[in-house]
Amino acid sequence: MMFGKQYFEKGERRKGTKGIFFSFSLLPFLLSSFVPFSNTPKHEYHVSVTHMQYNPAAKSFEVSIRIFTDDLERALSQSNNGQRFMIRNDDKNDPFVEKYIRKAFVLDDIQKKPAELRYVGKEQEEDATWIYLEIPFQGKLEGYQLRNIALLEVFEDQVNMTNLKFASDKKTFLFKKGQTVHKL
Repeated sequence: MMFGKQYFEKGERRKGTKGIFFSFSLLPFLLSSFVPFSNTPKHEYHVSVTHMQYNPAAKSFEVSIRIFTDDLERALSQSNNGQRFMIRNDDKNDPFVEKYIRKAFVLDDIQKKPAELRYVGKEQEEDATWIYLEIPFQGKLEGYQLRNIALLEVFEDQVNMTNLKFASDKKTFLFKKGQTVHKL
């Protein structure tokens, strides 16, 4: 099975800056203003972006979820009794990520029964982690609903944007506190 960039089309990604150089004269100032990680947010907004595209040949939805890595680490920690997580491509955290995503991202059928979800894996890059899923699917979307509550338990201002492409139909849904489920 292919994985990563070859497996899903990810579109444009945010690029970080590289190669910041400091003068030794600034080092004492920087060290004196250091605040521990837990008190300092790495970014001012909390958002995830999900692409959910139907592949008729495979009869499944291919899902890629982009989450800020530090936010995912914090959510995993809260979900696992304060255990500290560091997400990297070669880590052993896939079972924890899979368990978390299975609870946070759910497609329910007409009888409100969760659809099968296959965890494909994750890929960490710069400040974000991509999580890849497959959801076998046949038929019409009428009566189905999608729940995306990732990180909502961690951040009051969390927004999860989900782009859905099914045949020629394209829709975008915003999931946030008080609006965690959308009918498809």
